[in-house]
Amino acid sequence: MATAFRGFPEAGFDFLRELKENNQRDWFQPRKEIYESAVKAPMTDLVEAVNAEFARFAPEYITDPKRAMHRIYRDVRFSKNKDPYKTNSSASFHVSAEEKESMAGYYFSVSPFQIEIAAGVYMPQPAQMLAIRNRIADRFDEWTALVENKARKKVAGELQGDALTRPPKGFPKDHPADFWIRKKQWLYWDTSLEPALALSPKIVKEITRRFEAMYPVIQFLNGALAVRRPNHSDFF
Repeated sequence: MATAFRGFPEAGFDFLRELKENNQRDWFQPRKEIYESAVKAPMTDLVEAVNAEFARFAPEYITDPKRAMHRIYRDVRFSKNKDPYKTNSSASFHVSAEEKESMAGYYFSVSPFQIEIAAGVYMPQPAQMLAIRNRIADRFDEWTALVENKARKKVAGELQGDALTRPPKGFPKDHPADFWIRKKQWLYWDTSLEPALALSPKIVKEITRRFEAMYPVIQFLNGALAVRRPNHSDFF
């Protein structure tokens, strides 16, 4: 499937750099057309390019760009940082729009300052954490083979996430899966790529190479989350 993505233009990165220094509505509004043409439009093409790669190894994660792409406007209601605009462009991919709140997914962010490529479970609700912990405990050999796979770790890095200081209720401290059971998050988060790579179509290969390596682990997590769907959570 051919895509139109040729890399972000320098004008897009220049816009985001200037926005970081002038993060206010009076500066943004007269330049909104630059954002639309030099940031949002190429990001749409990049999402389409990633979708084309998903068609090869994980078609269930193909997401319409309008749903995948995140707004540039920040939610400042509960934040000390009242800057109204994000200084990056980001997108996330899920099994379907309906599953977005209850399934693990993929995420990437591009800016002149950093490229982020991530996948997994970021802020699960208690019922979701319990479901994942139970699945890891019950299928620990399978889980170990997935997360310790050397080829996968070489591409995706280590599976990360904050953890409890002691085992959660119902799990013994001597359980062989204790390290993973204590986790409150299960996620990959790669920031190793140089931002300038996003000015080239080569970024598509680097994003999807990592997504494909992460895929078996994400599917394992979703095997737990598909069983019980809570009302809300904060996933990628």
